[in-house]
Amino acid sequence: MNLTPESKVIIQGFSEFISASHIAQMKAYGTNLVAGVNPGCGGSKLCDLPVFDLVEQVVDKFGDIDTTIICVHPYQVLDAALEAMACGINQIIIISPGVPPLDMVNLFRRAETEETIIVGPNSPGIIVPGKILLGTHPSEFYIPGEVGIVSRSTTLTYEIAWELTQVGLGQSISVSIGSDGVVGSSFIQWLQILDEDENTQVIVLVGQPGGGREEAAAAYISEMIDKPVIAYIAGLHAPPAKHWRQTGTLAAVIGRDPEFGSAKSKLTAFKQAKIPVAERPSQIAELVNKALK
Repeated sequence: MNLTPESKVIIQGFSEFISASHIAQMKAYGTNLVAGVNPGCGGSKLCDLPVFDLVEQVVDKFGDIDTTIICVHPYQVLDAALEAMACGINQIIIISPGVPPLDMVNLFRRAETEETIIVGPNSPGIIVPGKILLGTHPSEFYIPGEVGIVSRSTTLTYEIAWELTQVGLGQSISVSIGSDGVVGSSFIQWLQILDEDENTQVIVLVGQPGGGREEAAAAYISEMIDKPVIAYIAGLHAPPAKHWRQTGTLAAVIGRDPEFGSAKSKLTAFKQAKIPVAERPSQIAELVNKALK
């Protein structure tokens, strides 16, 4: 992945999912935002960014683009992402929530053949503290360090980063894979990336009810990951019959174990894999310190 201050970044779509303050924060953080894409608005400026009608026009003007941040209407995400991939962009962050699941399935299949990594949908993106901010993470919650965070949540990701920051435990990278029912990249992909990252010494994984991603991650960690991993599962006391927004909708599948997708099922998987699990966010820093020692 190319996640450096020199990486060229564009924004596709200016909607309610991203504000002028988010764009200003990215620029202030040193992110190399070169342009925006908003069909019908070419030749204008939005948030001090030159705006083009097509991604192809941006590439003609600025050369190869490393990352696009997609903030269009959910039903336009597939077209926006395919346009970006057709122009050679292989790092895609989807901020927009509620992308139709079949659109994400189609996009995921294309991404596999194009060797493109997709973060989201319904994600605040990626931050490499001290280097680059791609999305809506509040940068003041982060400091550079050795802890890699991979999460399904949005605001809980910031909270855990802040818990670490307050005790001087900086972060190497923080990414939310997204909390929609179908997302582009998985815990397993990011665990592999963080395990190979020389700046990451310990990994914090943040899960929540819905689906089986955490159970798959627990099995993968026990077999393939060399670095210490700390887990936290939100929603342990949530009513079992309730779905957790989009994340729970795919858990209600006839014929599956009644506990499938529950916080209890995920806790059991991590405990069986002998992975330390924090009972609350404030305990994560203590477990990280223990792992580093």
